[in-house]
Amino acid sequence: MKLAFGPWEMVVAPDAGAATLSLTRNGTDILRPTPPGATDPFDRACFPLVPYANRIAFGTFEWEGRMHHIPHNHPGQAHPLHGTGWRERWTVEDQDDAAITMQLAHAPDRHWPWRFSATHRLTLDTDGLTATLALRNDDRAAMPAGLGFHPYFDKCGVTALTFEAEQLWLADEQMLPTTLAPADHFGDWSTGQSLDRRDLIDHCFVGWRGRAVIARADGDIAVEGTDTPALHFFVPPGEAFFCAEPVTAMPDAVNQGQPRVLAPGQTMHATMRIANA
Repeated sequence: MKLAFGPWEMVVAPDAGAATLSLTRNGTDILRPTPPGATDPFDRACFPLVPYANRIAFGTFEWEGRMHHIPHNHPGQAHPLHGTGWRERWTVEDQDDAAITMQLAHAPDRHWPWRFSATHRLTLDTDGLTATLALRNDDRAAMPAGLGFHPYFDKCGVTALTFEAEQLWLADEQMLPTTLAPADHFGDWSTGQSLDRRDLIDHCFVGWRGRAVIARADGDIAVEGTDTPALHFFVPPGEAFFCAEPVTAMPDAVNQGQPRVLAPGQTMHATMRIANA
């Protein structure tokens, strides 16, 4: 489904995890476009993270006195990733030329043993894209919960990234969080850093101020998050993309004592804005 407003255009696939397949400004890719015929969700331009973000260590955690075992959900990954929504078919609630609202109803299964519903709305305006997520616990018991967005930004023409945060989580060889370190561990992002790097960054910054600026030759882009106090940052060496993901919590939050507790009938929200800086 194609949406457009002013200089902005995007293609959305509700039946493929409510994913964004492309986002352009004046015909130039802001997000890395999905290759034609691609079936791997990681090839898509952006997708919502619900009902948790990033990894759950080996899919095992204790919740309210009971052990849960969630299977991995992507080939080659030892840990279940990014929730269930990115791999499910969403239904379209309403749509016009510049906006779409998609819904997901999840019945308890081995990938997530609580009943929930989610709403994902994408809206274009003159300056850019607003993406909102809502997650409601429809179960009889409280559940751990998290939300986020996973945009793959096109690195062509990008000269620097600037943002402010308090700390970052160092990670082990499994990319699971270990200890907190200063936010400038990989460089002082508050003054701007190049994304042409030899080292892998796949780390979560906490105490994020809610805004990152991507310096581009054709005009800067701002990535903003609301109700997303963490920014997961992924920069793989040699690739033509990077990810700056507004999320509600660190990876493996349910095992780190930092999950959001969502009571029956309760709803949580998160918003991402990608727009002219």
